[in-house]
Amino acid sequence: MISPSSAAPQTENLADAIARTAEQSAGALMKARAAIGEVIFGQEKVVEQALITILAGGHALLVGVPGLAKTKLVDTLGTVLSLDARRVQFTPDLMPTDILGSEILEESTAGKRAFRFVKGPVFAQLLMADEINRASPRTQSALLQAMQEYHVTVAGERHDLPQPFHVLATQNPIEQEGTYPLPEAQLDRFLMQIDVGYPSKDAERRMLVETTGATDAKAKPALSTEDLMTAQRLVRRLPVGESVVDAILDLVRAARPDESNEKGSIGSKLSWGPGPRASQAMMLAVRARALLDGRLSPSVDDVIALAEPVLKHRIALNFAARAEGETIPRLIAQLTQRLN
Repeated sequence: MISPSSAAPQTENLADAIARTAEQSAGALMKARAAIGEVIFGQEKVVEQALITILAGGHALLVGVPGLAKTKLVDTLGTVLSLDARRVQFTPDLMPTDILGSEILEESTAGKRAFRFVKGPVFAQLLMADEINRASPRTQSALLQAMQEYHVTVAGERHDLPQPFHVLATQNPIEQEGTYPLPEAQLDRFLMQIDVGYPSKDAERRMLVETTGATDAKAKPALSTEDLMTAQRLVRRLPVGESVVDAILDLVRAARPDESNEKGSIGSKLSWGPGPRASQAMMLAVRARALLDGRLSPSVDDVIALAEPVLKHRIALNFAARAEGETIPRLIAQLTQRLN
């Protein structure tokens, strides 16, 4: 039996070890963030949310008009974080086997025939699904198992994906002709929806000067894969206070439809809302944000800051709310006001 006196030093040593590892990881992540900033201009919030998603071990949906460096951001993340990155351009004629891989029949020199599995581009540490909503629902669903269970099943055989594994998908919000909206089950697999907006005037000025000359800035590795996985494991060990847990539960549960039918209530404006996976995503995301900022534990401010990207794609307004001009960002803002 361990006495209280001997248990206390062990607890202190564990806390000290977590603090030291967190300090080292925060320093390395700061360098990675700076390295991304040398290539991606004026998208600090987008870069932060993308890094939070990867630190939390999740996937992100990047939504923005063409020309805002969504593709370049994913490519830069792969280089800076030393991840094996691959890109798939989603088109209407893309088939599930084009992503997952397929079995081919081979014949040996001895005349023996056997099937061999040829891996598809999903077997990467960072998969960019470019314009994911242009592929058919059948092809979109090929990623469902990979994103949730980190393995794929082809011809009844299980094939594990490399670690870590992240999907960063892009989507164009203004061109809807010939597209297939992502089903709710697929949207829920994305830890965040990251909205990519236009850069500021100063950022665009810097972009003009630095990207139209004889040379262009190139991304450089700033973090090894092992260091990234260490940081991801650390995220799950950071302590979370009861006030933060309560804030997450209050926020997510308030974003669901209610049966009260009380006129003007938030729940009366919703057709469906976030499930428990959203709470899990928020718990990991706030820890990741704290580590990225060099803090040892998250706060309620982290919950407020990440409420929209974590919840936006997990909420649907009903017809009455849409007819009244209600929007999801405005609704989430009302929910976060209650946490202050």
